[in-house]
Amino acid sequence: MARRQRVIDEDKKLELVQRMEAGETVSKLADEVGISRQRLYEWRDHLRVRGNLKSRRRGRPARVAGGLVGDLQLQSTVDPPAPQEKALTKARRRIRELEQKVGQQQVDLDFFREALRHFEEDQHRSSALGETGSSKSSKR
Repeated sequence: MARRQRVIDEDKKLELVQRMEAGETVSKLADEVGISRQRLYEWRDHLRVRGNLKSRRRGRPARVAGGLVGDLQLQSTVDPPAPQEKALTKARRRIRELEQKVGQQQVDLDFFREALRHFEEDQHRSSALGETGSSKSSKR
């Protein structure tokens, strides 16, 4: 059964981010409140980008007889994302893609290094004294 996350109000989040930026260890703050360190970093980034820590409700909006709750109000009151925010989101996406690519390249490199090591060991063994330089024959 999934554990329900506790709700932390905006003032407490702001206090924690300020303490974090003042130099307190993130692990200590996260343990104190019972959240992950990553959550603190998310709040800090959210504050830097949006200027506030108001949480956005996740998930599907509730349904009412005429459609979704607040469907029309949301369209008229929500401003489009700022160009700076769009650029930041795009940059983060690109960074994530490049990190994945670098990770895959490292896996490939490790694989080929190991294959080369095996190949060199086989070459070294076959050139040792008393052995022939030819490949193994298949016996049936």
